[in-house]
Amino acid sequence: MFMKNNNVIVAAIQETWLSSDVNITIKDYSIMKVDKLDSMIGNLTQIQRGMHTTQKLLKRNYYEILGVSKNASAKDIKKAYYQLAKKYHPDTNKGDPDASKKFQEVSEAYEVLSDDNKRKEYDTWGATSEQMGMGQQGTGHTKDFNEGWQFRSSINPEELFRKIFGETGFQTNIFNDFEDYQESKYGFGAAQEVIMNLTFPQAARGVNKDIQLNVVDTCPKCLGSRCEPGTKAVRCPYCNGTGMETISTGPFVMRSSCRYCLGTRMFIKYPCQECQGKGQTVQRKKVIVPVPAGVEDGQTIRMAVGNKEVFITFRVEKSKYFRRDGPDIHTDAQISLSQAVLGGTIRIEGVYEDHTIQIRPGTSSHTKIRLSGKGMKKVNGVGYGDHYVQIKIVVPTKLNDKQLALLQAYAELEDDTPGSIHGITYKTDGTKESYTGPLNLVESIRIALDGKNISHINCGTSDSENKSQNNTGKKTNRLRNGDINTMRRREAS
Repeated sequence: MFMKNNNVIVAAIQETWLSSDVNITIKDYSIMKVDKLDSMIGNLTQIQRGMHTTQKLLKRNYYEILGVSKNASAKDIKKAYYQLAKKYHPDTNKGDPDASKKFQEVSEAYEVLSDDNKRKEYDTWGATSEQMGMGQQGTGHTKDFNEGWQFRSSINPEELFRKIFGETGFQTNIFNDFEDYQESKYGFGAAQEVIMNLTFPQAARGVNKDIQLNVVDTCPKCLGSRCEPGTKAVRCPYCNGTGMETISTGPFVMRSSCRYCLGTRMFIKYPCQECQGKGQTVQRKKVIVPVPAGVEDGQTIRMAVGNKEVFITFRVEKSKYFRRDGPDIHTDAQISLSQAVLGGTIRIEGVYEDHTIQIRPGTSSHTKIRLSGKGMKKVNGVGYGDHYVQIKIVVPTKLNDKQLALLQAYAELEDDTPGSIHGITYKTDGTKESYTGPLNLVESIRIALDGKNISHINCGTSDSENKSQNNTGKKTNRLRNGDINTMRRREAS
């Protein structure tokens, strides 16, 4: 019966051996004795069963089970395992078979990914050497595929959990490093980022400003030794000072950091009660922050405070006078009508000092004057920015009679006026003449400009005040009533 199905068996053995890299050929099989064939068929059954279970194993993605990326660090893998093991632990999910199954999967994924060699094998082949039947036991014998599957199913997740985290279980979170320290004697953790408000002058000139910070610094009680005063750390008796321990779970052997000394190789029997054996505490301290000159709004600097670094972000109050554009400064400066026409000087406020600006004759409104190197100090560079002054001409809105008369007289003489001027009419000869305002003053100005005798004008002066004071040899004649200021005083009266 068996010999009739010989070809079928040979084909099955050939396919199985070729797929499993068994070093045997059909020719070798043809010369084998029939009494050994039963043994080979039994081995074939074991190989097929081992391959079947291994193919199931390859479908498992341990990274997805733990919810971590393929590049996750050992710390991230351990933290993910702890969170999932706590979530699906039978003690917190009593009567839930799915949670127990999930707990088994999480433990299986962790025992592979937590071992560097096994993780490397898994990343390369999709399974470890033990799972593929090539792992070595303590006696040096090779396990087959079926034994590999039995190895997977024999893991005791509860034992693995206790071996890794100890008997305290969920009461201790081993992943809380000092930077995750949430509580302190002041009620909150160490500051990571601080917002500092500055006035514009403080930001421009720089200032040393005091702030209160929670900083991580050396424990004032143990002075960083992590031990209670009067005691000291000794070589860890659990790992014999190696920092590593071996955890055995059935046939599974794993080496990890010693859970008693946490890999430090030193054991502290009496940890400092002030810092809980960390050597550092969160302390409230006054810190002097040297604000650099020229700092901008929203700019952040990094400053070493204690054993940590603090990021300080500045919020600079806006100035009502200065407008800032990086290191450059913009301001407005007002000048009078006469300054715009005749020129002159003005004094303006600068960032670090006042400046005198020369106004050229005929300066127009919105003229921009650049003061090179008079802006803000460059924080990230060398030198200073520029100060730009925008000129604005102030037009008078209230004039006395003399000012109005002078402007009207000027309007009569102005050339190329675009349009018309209120109070000024055009004569037939093309000249302009004022018909409103203090006409007697305007007439006096006309006569003075023409150089004519104005003694007939009744300005309220006496005959003695109207005596002629001719000065020969000059281009412009003085008014014959004497001092022009005397005439103006009479006009005002």
